[in-house]
Amino acid sequence: MEYEYMFLGSLTLIYLAALLYWVFFKDLINGLNFSSNLHVKKFYTRVSSYGDLSLMGSGKNSIFRSVNGFIVIASTFSLLIVLGGAYWFFAPDLENSVRNQGFGISEPNDTSNTECNVFDGKWVKDESYPLYNASDCPFLERGFDCVGNGRNDNEYMKWRWKPNKCDLPRFDVEAILKYLRGKRVVFVGDSLTRTQWESFVCMLMSGVDDKRFVYEVNQNEISKQIRFLNVRFDSYNFTVEFYRSVFLVLPTSAPNKAPKRVKLALKLDKMDNVNGEWVDADVLIFNTGHWWTKTKLFETGTYFQVGGSLKLGMPVTKALTKALETWASWVESRINPNKTHVFFRTFEATHWSGRNRNTCKVSRRPMSTTQGREKNSISDAILKAVKKMSVPVTALHVTPMGAYRSDAHVGTWSDNPSVPDCSHWCLPGLPDMWNEIVFTYLLHKDQISQKKTAN
Repeated sequence: MEYEYMFLGSLTLIYLAALLYWVFFKDLINGLNFSSNLHVKKFYTRVSSYGDLSLMGSGKNSIFRSVNGFIVIASTFSLLIVLGGAYWFFAPDLENSVRNQGFGISEPNDTSNTECNVFDGKWVKDESYPLYNASDCPFLERGFDCVGNGRNDNEYMKWRWKPNKCDLPRFDVEAILKYLRGKRVVFVGDSLTRTQWESFVCMLMSGVDDKRFVYEVNQNEISKQIRFLNVRFDSYNFTVEFYRSVFLVLPTSAPNKAPKRVKLALKLDKMDNVNGEWVDADVLIFNTGHWWTKTKLFETGTYFQVGGSLKLGMPVTKALTKALETWASWVESRINPNKTHVFFRTFEATHWSGRNRNTCKVSRRPMSTTQGREKNSISDAILKAVKKMSVPVTALHVTPMGAYRSDAHVGTWSDNPSVPDCSHWCLPGLPDMWNEIVFTYLLHKDQISQKKTAN
């Protein structure tokens, strides 16, 4: 779609250049011949008469006193007609580029090859939820177990995402366990990614009869700062791993002779130094966003670096774009698309309120409107980076889904109730739906692959 914007912009620039040449520069060039005062006078006259219109001109052979004025109006009118026609021609594509973010799936019995955008939908009540019990999953950390921490209502767990033009298949734990046999699933990101990782493991554990054969390989306990977790499903011979990398790119110590306020440097052109561990995954799910704020960066002494140079004045949005370009280049050069399904989940909507956005009020039900939370600059940057890539990456555009769910946050039902939380989500809860969409995608693509093989 960038080509259409370039076309419209180029058309406007050509018009302006032609207009300037006719009205100003044509005679300016002649006027620079100082041997002729006549040319200079002609140039001055043309400039000074620009736009001097008279519909009832005094000349007997002219309605307009100034030919230049007529040219300006006629040219502008022509440009508006051309731009209007161009917009009419490109408008459907412009609209689709905004609406069709993320991936689509076909209906099970649909032979028309039309696809449904699974992220364009609404929340519907469903009493068959939740998909697992928190008490049955040892990998669900206490801070996200809202019921275990005293939340009395469970209605927030009873909602299912319903795309507007299709239905997501019901969660089939046996089918996904079978699909994942012998595979490796890797999550990379911040604490919201760890929440999704915990949800993923708990959902799969609901289909395992003997849960003794599901264990953390290194006997690590889940904590907020742990950098690596690896749960093995022994009976099915697959692992689900989590790598903590909140920026995806490399944080390092401040360079020599850096200002005192610089405590850490974020190397925007270098991937996190554990990136080699992600390469051979069969399913690779990325996320970043919540740490890309002035509070978590500059107020902690973290600044940006490119090459050997600190970029003290670089805006956060520009730095994020650069980091995403580094990530995209890494995926294109290191990941085998025939082996690895790569996902990138967009920013998760938060529901902080108040003048300083430090008030957390958890509602009893989802909001009826998104109140603008479906739009986010971090999500836009992620979607733009994915769209430009030369290898297939699936954008999990979950921002609109979460925008409604002011009821699903941890709030004060955490392991530290004195610190309210309107960023993270209760489990079971909203992150389960992210994983249902991932499972749907994997099984759907697997069915397509099997059909191609059979033919």
